[in-house]
Amino acid sequence: MSDGVSEAKSKLLRTRAASAVVGVVMTVVGATALVSCSDDNGDGDASVTPSAPDTASFSGPVPSALSSLGASVKESARAAASSAAASASARASEFEASVSAEVARANRAAEQELKDVDGKGNATADVSLTGKPRAETSGLLAVVVNITNRTDETASYAVQVDFRDADGKVVETRFVGAEDLAPGARATPLAISRKPPEPPLTAEVAKAQRY
Repeated sequence: MSDGVSEAKSKLLRTRAASAVVGVVMTVVGATALVSCSDDNGDGDASVTPSAPDTASFSGPVPSALSSLGASVKESARAAASSAAASASARASEFEASVSAEVARANRAAEQELKDVDGKGNATADVSLTGKPRAETSGLLAVVVNITNRTDETASYAVQVDFRDADGKVVETRFVGAEDLAPGARATPLAISRKPPEPPLTAEVAKAQRY
């Protein structure tokens, strides 16, 4: 009887020991599988040593390139601002300096002549205005004053051109003249505004005197 009990206990102990061994093996296998999955998918906590970035495709340090680009943009902005800062009055003076001294003298004479003229003068029918492209006047507003001597005698002309804003207010006045025009002859002096391009202005013949 005691031998049977002893043998049964021995079998029970052997069975428990085998189960324990199997459990340990399964645990080791499971842990190995987890580590393998972590390494394959990159989602685990396995430590990975990062590789150095490949800089072979870069032509130079990125900070230096960005710095150069920023400096170039700033320089362009400064150049644009400097160009825009040139006043219309200065540019008008430069443009007028290109005309002959004789034309400049005729314009001064026209201003003096019109000081004593009442009303619009006696020659508005002989004068008309034509716009001139800004590309030909350094961006300035300029009009061609077409003066035609429609009489049968030599005559001189004095013309006042007013520049008005959108409200109809005269913001600038210019004078041009043409001297000793033969009968049927035509002169085309320029009336140039010294105002900035904006706001836009409209030119009109305010006075025209034949003398």
